[in-house]
Amino acid sequence: MKYFKTLLVIMISGLILSACSSKKETTTPENATTVTETAAKPVKVLALAKSRISRTIDYTATILPFEEVNMAPSTPGRIDKIYVEEGDRVNKGQDLFLMDRTMLYQQKVQLSSLAKDLARLDTLLTTGSIKQQQYDQLKTQYDVTKTNVDFMEENTLLKAPFYGVVTGKYFENGELYSGSPTTATGRAAVVTIMQVNPLKVNVSISEQYYPLIKKGMKANVTADVYENENFTATVYRISPTINPGTRSFNVELELPNRKEMLKPGMFVRVSMDLGEVETYVVPAGVVLVQEGTNIRYVFLDKDNKAERVEVSLGKRFDDKLEILSNNIKEGDQIVSEGQAKLNNGDKIEIVK
Repeated sequence: MKYFKTLLVIMISGLILSACSSKKETTTPENATTVTETAAKPVKVLALAKSRISRTIDYTATILPFEEVNMAPSTPGRIDKIYVEEGDRVNKGQDLFLMDRTMLYQQKVQLSSLAKDLARLDTLLTTGSIKQQQYDQLKTQYDVTKTNVDFMEENTLLKAPFYGVVTGKYFENGELYSGSPTTATGRAAVVTIMQVNPLKVNVSISEQYYPLIKKGMKANVTADVYENENFTATVYRISPTINPGTRSFNVELELPNRKEMLKPGMFVRVSMDLGEVETYVVPAGVVLVQEGTNIRYVFLDKDNKAERVEVSLGKRFDDKLEILSNNIKEGDQIVSEGQAKLNNGDKIEIVK
């Protein structure tokens, strides 16, 4: 009996100690912190303000002939005579080559016969010996034949359409022109003529400058092969549309070829002065680039949070860059120091 009472006391004591231990383990101090807040990142900012700059845009391009024509007859046939060689200079209206004219001569004989018949019918019509319908039928036949003769006259003796230089000759006298492609561009021709004075330069300009480009504007052109030589071109055609893929538009420049120093195919640099404009210029270090891409961006302070804004780059001024974006405005606070460690939406603290 005494043993049983002792065992019961020990069990009750164990239960009491276990309950106390469990209570201590589940007790949470009142001042314990369960959520850790992200600390704001210190940054410096500067206010965006517009600066007046002289806007000059620079591009590279390849010189093109002002006009290039692949001269070919309208129908296949034997080439009777080619009057020019590659490299020859030709004047407007100068004979280039003569095709076989057998069919033309036949058409001319028929036209002569119809002309005589028409003259006789004209006399008979005046005296009332024939009906108007009979005369009209012959007159129609004469007109059709005359049109064919004029067409064959023009398309068997081809002439230069402008002053230029022969840059390609693809046949010899007596060969048959079949109409198959003969040029490097895959077109059919007997000879090719280029107009080399003036010349033409095409440049693809960013859409942001579309309102500033006007017909008649001047551009400075330089070629690496001629040191200290400058040429002046003029804007003569502006594309009416923007390329949606490149966000650019094409501008054609007319380039007078002084002393014919420049040649089609030459590499040139084109510079255009667009006058003074107001724009945003910031220190170069403010602008970041997304790794592995050509995307440029900056961070703005929006209610003590970093907001990432993509920008385009304009002109460079020593250690400063022009930035362009529809999502920035004058007075915005742009992060100038500490931006390299920021992510979009990070809390920031402005320090001096």
